[in-house]
Amino acid sequence: MLIKKPADIRPSEITSRDNYLNRRKFMQAAALAGGSLVAGDALTALVPDQKQAKLADIVPSQYSTDESPNSFMDITSYNNFYEFGMRKEDPKRNSQSLRTRPWSIEVSGNAEVTGTFALEDFVKPHTLEERIYRLRCVEAWSMVIPWVGIPLADIIKQFKPMSSAKYVVFETLLDKEQMPGQRSRSLRWPYVEGLTIAEATNPLPILAVGVYGEVLPNQNGAPLRLIVPWKYGFKSIKSIVRMHFSETRPGTSWEIAAPHEYGFYANVNPDVDHPRWSQARERRIGSDQGTGLQSLFSASRQETLMFNGYGEHVAHLYDGLDLRKNF
Repeated sequence: MLIKKPADIRPSEITSRDNYLNRRKFMQAAALAGGSLVAGDALTALVPDQKQAKLADIVPSQYSTDESPNSFMDITSYNNFYEFGMRKEDPKRNSQSLRTRPWSIEVSGNAEVTGTFALEDFVKPHTLEERIYRLRCVEAWSMVIPWVGIPLADIIKQFKPMSSAKYVVFETLLDKEQMPGQRSRSLRWPYVEGLTIAEATNPLPILAVGVYGEVLPNQNGAPLRLIVPWKYGFKSIKSIVRMHFSETRPGTSWEIAAPHEYGFYANVNPDVDHPRWSQARERRIGSDQGTGLQSLFSASRQETLMFNGYGEHVAHLYDGLDLRKNF
């Protein structure tokens, strides 16, 4: 297990999505799934377009934490998704009409295989995994979320990046009609994020298509979003429409907007404070303690772990870097 369950997590914080959608059924499904998904027309049944539709043939991951996940309500009602507004409740309120089919992803840059791919073709060669990851946000709050997705390394492998590809760059959909937050000047649109090729091909990052065994809700980044569990939440780009293999480091959205506050690497480092708050401790959001700021300030506090507790798997990626300067 990657992260030991902290002793100060209260029982009141341990909530379920119908007893985690019956965990035993998950395990049984995984045993039947084997190592691959069913390709072709059956894919639409595995990654359906219907809201809250169940995902099939999910394989539990060895990289999951043993911490108890937040409730489905926590995960889907307290979000950062700036394309739909800057407040935590805005994404759920403003994203419900987002059209997630048809959906395509453009792959470009320094790779042997490039082009525009329908979502179905982009993900169908791969296995869906359930990964229970802790998501840490710079605002000093965290959640534990049972994501369902595909290892990013597996996705990247199919496009055969060249040796000149040093970074992987992602872009969110740009559509001011569907995404009212993009009408503001809070950020430069479209939202852009990036990883080094070494980070992107580490076993931990995933491209998520679901949560709690169900298709990803719009407010959580449907139909496809990035999850990098050792980094701060602003790295978790949502509603991805482009993946670019670049020789040069990209300018990412929050790094451009506030370079003194948000660096490219964005690794969870409790020893480096954000200019406006400490990163040394965090609060676990819990729906039984209210919503919004009420939930944040009543949640239990715990020590923030270096690399969010995943140092065993990722610390080597930053050998030789000053993690105070390269933040």
